[in-house]
Amino acid sequence: MWWGVAAALLANVLYSAGFVLEKRALGALPAVTVRRPARLLRLVLGSPLWIGGSLALAAGFAAQLAVYRTLPIAAAQGLFVSGLVLLVLLSARLLGEETSGRERYALGAILLALLMVVLSLRESGADADTVGRDAPYPLILLVCVPALAAGVWLYSSAERNARHRHRLPTTGVEYGVAVGLLYGVSSLAVKGVSGHLTAGGIGASVVALLRSPYPYLLLFTGAFGLVMSQAALQRCRASLIVPVCTTVTCLFTAVLGTLSFGEELPDEPLRLALRVLGTVLAVTVLLAMPKHDTAPRSPATPRS
Repeated sequence: MWWGVAAALLANVLYSAGFVLEKRALGALPAVTVRRPARLLRLVLGSPLWIGGSLALAAGFAAQLAVYRTLPIAAAQGLFVSGLVLLVLLSARLLGEETSGRERYALGAILLALLMVVLSLRESGADADTVGRDAPYPLILLVCVPALAAGVWLYSSAERNARHRHRLPTTGVEYGVAVGLLYGVSSLAVKGVSGHLTAGGIGASVVALLRSPYPYLLLFTGAFGLVMSQAALQRCRASLIVPVCTTVTCLFTAVLGTLSFGEELPDEPLRLALRVLGTVLAVTVLLAMPKHDTAPRSPATPRS
């Protein structure tokens, strides 16, 4: 168990360091845009600092796999949530990013909302949460395709608004929500893949997986998520866009994943209230967060 706790804390450090390194690398590069993805990839792959950040994120993913092998998902998520606070601290110290009082309260409320959802989970006992293995493909597509379309549309809308010279700089909430929707779809696809790989022989599992929508959803979200996230991270503060993206991803997966994979809601009134109120609080905070940045840009962030 303690190995799992240590791995979770290590994953938090690696993820936070990876995002900060990528943000710092992007600040030294020419302005990138999703309209020129090949140029974006060429620029970031030519930056040793960005590659170092990507390797840190990959190592964080490896540490996360170790966590899920030794700790219940509910306990792991509770530890991962603390990584958002670490990210804000590193961004302030290493990137010179300043958060307003309103944003600090909002981030605190987001942490509270995620903790409420985590506390509503139960991994053992007679009333433990059920774990779904598969979902009807039409239902998955009904959930994922509109989410992908909404994410791309929201990102495109934020890009159009950012090109207006007389508008205040955006805080990145729209970018975070858009990328978070894509990563939420990716999380559902990963869950579907895991269900296929644990059933039957290897050959039959691979054939069944290729007949499912999951690998193709992963390819779409991986390609678009990489390009969109890097362009957004260059324009906006990592201390805001990453927590927003993480929140949207977690809530999307928790709510729609529960429904799609047939995982029942808690029967206990307290756990049900925590899950519902936590979701409502997080969505409300996201809607209430400021949409424009009135603070001066940090030196590491180029003008769009």
